[in-house]
Amino acid sequence: MPWNNNEGPWGSGNGSSGNNNNNNNPWNNNSNFDDIIKNAKKKASSILPGGKKGISLILIAIFTIWMVSGFYTVGPEEQGVVLRFGKYIETTTSGLNYHLPTPIEKVTVVPVTTTRNIEIGFRKGSDRGGQITSRNIDDESLMLTGDENIVDINFVVQWYVGDAANFLFNIRNPIKNIKDGAESVMREIMGRTEIEFALSEGREEIRQEAQTMLQSILDSYDSGIVISSLLLQRVDPPSTVIDDYRDVQRARADKERLINESEAYANRIVPEARGEASKILAEAQGYKEQVIARAEGAAQRFISIYEEYNNAKDVTKRRIYLETMEQLMQNTKKIIIDNNSGNGVVPYLPLPELKNRAQNNSNSGDSR
Repeated sequence: MPWNNNEGPWGSGNGSSGNNNNNNNPWNNNSNFDDIIKNAKKKASSILPGGKKGISLILIAIFTIWMVSGFYTVGPEEQGVVLRFGKYIETTTSGLNYHLPTPIEKVTVVPVTTTRNIEIGFRKGSDRGGQITSRNIDDESLMLTGDENIVDINFVVQWYVGDAANFLFNIRNPIKNIKDGAESVMREIMGRTEIEFALSEGREEIRQEAQTMLQSILDSYDSGIVISSLLLQRVDPPSTVIDDYRDVQRARADKERLINESEAYANRIVPEARGEASKILAEAQGYKEQVIARAEGAAQRFISIYEEYNNAKDVTKRRIYLETMEQLMQNTKKIIIDNNSGNGVVPYLPLPELKNRAQNNSNSGDSR
């Protein structure tokens, strides 16, 4: 080495103070150190025109650049959060803005209108062929219903930042807070909902209630997060029993169909039976009125005959007798025998046969 002969790195032997070479150490010689400072000043003066004035110009330029660095731009879909020595000062909107340069103030720009999705109960991905696949997360999707059944739910929470300052400072992990809150809300709702309602007409009601409750929880944290939508992707029984559940659903559908067909048949038969009953009642009422009218007419006729009988008994008796005999003998066969013809052949006049013969002759003449 160059100082093997009992010389130090500055040319002094063993660092001894008595060696004349000790003056070669610049740190042990004040005059040499002053010379170094003077030489540095001369070189700076030769580089910077104007000497001290040039240094001042450089310092002013540096200060100007430092002050100009405080300008920043916020996009139309962003908000700027200004901090002064780590303390929140204000939130700036879109456009050109200014803050005191670092390290006095700094700004954090946050996208506030960008909608982001959080998947709960499943995760989407892509296979090697680029096809989108979905993987179910049973720990998140399986939930107990109010009637002690298990339902498999997949849903998506869509959210955006409404207040950038609250979003940055009031919650530490926004995605985890939203995910845990959404899962908790959905479990609470399903815990008081029957499975039939959840699988059929209750989907929209469950979705709206879950979105409202989740937004209320996040507002209680002053999180600055707005839930734009909560979408139910799938509400089904667990995959292990879904075939059996569908069989039960088909059986219930058949039951409902048979009930509807029976009600339709009843709705068709009952009016017909009621119409037939009304018809019979109307006929009976008509027959009743007819019989009553005949009875009243017969009674009135009897009264009138009785009154005529009181006025002319002999004439009325004979008339009644003749009318009665006319009615009795009208439809009977009549034979007339003359008792005054003697003991010979009995004269016989078949009136019914003569009447029938006359009718036949008239019918045959009409046919011709």
